Amino acid sequence: MDAEARGHTLLVGLAGALDEGAAPVLQRALDHLPAEARVLMIDLHRATSMDPAGLLHLLDLHRRGECLGLRVLVVGWQDQPQQLLAEIAGLTGPGSLAGERYALAGFRRLIGERAQRAQDLGAAEKSVTCR
Repeated sequence: MDAEARGHTLLVGLAGALDEGAAPVLQRALDHLPAEARVLMIDLHRATSMDPAGLLHLLDLHRRGECLGLRVLVVGWQDQPQQLLAEIAGLTGPGSLAGERYALAGFRRLIGERAQRAQDLGAAEKSVTCR
């Protein structure tokens, strides 16, 4: 992990595999947070792989950053991490790489949209069965 403060932004570059062992590395990102930071940008250009545990650690870092009042961005998604996120998010198929489509919108928006879709489907099914 490389961490570099640039103005009000802390840029954190991750490399290698994001997996169960990523928790202490991602915690160090918050440990390097300057007081004037307003943005936490996580760069995955050198993160070659990710498993579900790594994704959960990344989501946790995102949540904790937002709790600190930071705007959190995850950029530089590589193929395998994008594919994992797409599969977990249910956005499979050609041209549906989730990291590329949702990098700036953030993880919570993706999860919120999926929850809304599931709720809408549940309401539609309920209205069909009540007729």
